[in-house]
Amino acid sequence: MIADPRRHKQLQQLVQKLGLPNQLALKWHLLDLALVHPTASTEANYERLEFVGDAVVKLAAAEFLFQTYPDTPEGELSAIRGILVSDRVLAEIADSYGIERYLVVASSITHDKIGRESRLAAAFEALLAALYLSSHNLSLIHPWLDTHWQHYATLVRQDPTLQNYKGALQALTQAAYRTLPEYRVTEVGQTYGDSERFVAEVWVQGKVWGKGKGQSKKAAEQAAAQAAFLTLQAQQAT
Repeated sequence: MIADPRRHKQLQQLVQKLGLPNQLALKWHLLDLALVHPTASTEANYERLEFVGDAVVKLAAAEFLFQTYPDTPEGELSAIRGILVSDRVLAEIADSYGIERYLVVASSITHDKIGRESRLAAAFEALLAALYLSSHNLSLIHPWLDTHWQHYATLVRQDPTLQNYKGALQALTQAAYRTLPEYRVTEVGQTYGDSERFVAEVWVQGKVWGKGKGQSKKAAEQAAAQAAFLTLQAQQAT
């Protein structure tokens, strides 16, 4: 039980949104901690739980894909999982449950739109960790999360490049060349939020196949992966 009855009631509402009963075994203090941003508390925040949640979300996605698509090869499953566990998808799922209203943050970042996606994704991973550590299995996760997995997996299988050219490129290079792409990223700007702060190159078999720019390393890598994927795909089609 959490000392603040108002906070406990808030978290109960969230648990109900997830479609879970008020589990007697649920570790409410962990659920509370999962929804505290580091700006609100430098010591009691979601960072350690996020560390666990990063592994939990990958396991949950892998287990779902393994059971749902028994005839799909490992390379394709890995590409799909890369999308399912991306910040973009996790933030969208978190948004569907209104996670932001339960997330305790400092007032200084309340209107920080650039960092919103990463905040929601991190809190979502921490939330999954809290549920996992309450049961030491995925029984409190699969019942509500699998529906979202199914939605995104279906979209991805219709269009493998959907918002994740890195995953699509990896699947392509593994199948065609039995190798993984290599990313080399350079920081060319110092301004936070600069859309061209990072420049990435993607190398395959000793050759640069794509270049891209972005406000983060991940964004630059995605842009480079897109260029490389389209080039290699066109080359294979000829």
